[in-house]
Amino acid sequence: MSTIYFTKDHEWLRLDGDVATVGITRHAADELGELVFVEAKDEGTEVAQGDAAGVVESVKAASDIYAPVSGTVTGFNGRLSDEPTLVGEDPEGEGWIFTLRLSDAAQLDALLDEAAYKALLG
Repeated sequence: MSTIYFTKDHEWLRLDGDVATVGITRHAADELGELVFVEAKDEGTEVAQGDAAGVVESVKAASDIYAPVSGTVTGFNGRLSDEPTLVGEDPEGEGWIFTLRLSDAAQLDALLDEAAYKALLG
């Protein structure tokens, strides 16, 4: 079973071995509204925890997606090129944005579990 972590910036990370699937939370998707464009850094790009690793654009605003942990981008959800609205429809499922191979698993300790994230939202 995979473990899910959250950031204070409203990203989620689902860990499977040393590969994380990353997306934005339902809260973030609802705040952004209908998405018109989604992109992530190219496969093979190394990102540090907190670096912008992608971007989502809605009719209201553009927002960076930050790397929850350091690692190497290993893939992008290609469906989002033609269906950016998928992020809003299923942000914590089929609307995932990119995958990342972790370089420092200890960084997971700084992330929030689901209960702590829900408490953050109030």
